[in-house]
Amino acid sequence: MNNYEIVFIARQDLAPAQVETLAEKFSGIIKDQGGQIVRNEYCGLRTLAYLIKKNRRGHYVVLNATASAAAVKEVERVMRINEDILRFQTIAVEEHEKGPSAILKASRYQRDDYAPSHEREGRDAEESDSGTEEELES
Repeated sequence: MNNYEIVFIARQDLAPAQVETLAEKFSGIIKDQGGQIVRNEYCGLRTLAYLIKKNRRGHYVVLNATASAAAVKEVERVMRINEDILRFQTIAVEEHEKGPSAILKASRYQRDDYAPSHEREGRDAEESDSGTEEELES
């Protein structure tokens, strides 16, 4: 069994509940083949860099799975057939990353770049509150 990170982009006109159903369908295929889903992460509706099948936006989902190559091949086959999937990519990884995926990390940085300065300062202050009082006084 190998570790895989599967990312797919679903059509923009689907509801988030429908996207979750798609993710559960792909997770079920992996589980039926003897694999296991480590994490299922919905990253939201995001703007695409270019039009894909006349879509400007897409729902991003990241699945971290431990599965056999045959299970991943079957999931890719089903994704290729499904009309709701715009793009997908499967990457073999050494180990699954802890914490949020790179997509969610990037979206947080983008929000910080476009937020008004007073909102950014408020977030920075909230993040720095994790230190002790002695550290904050010095």
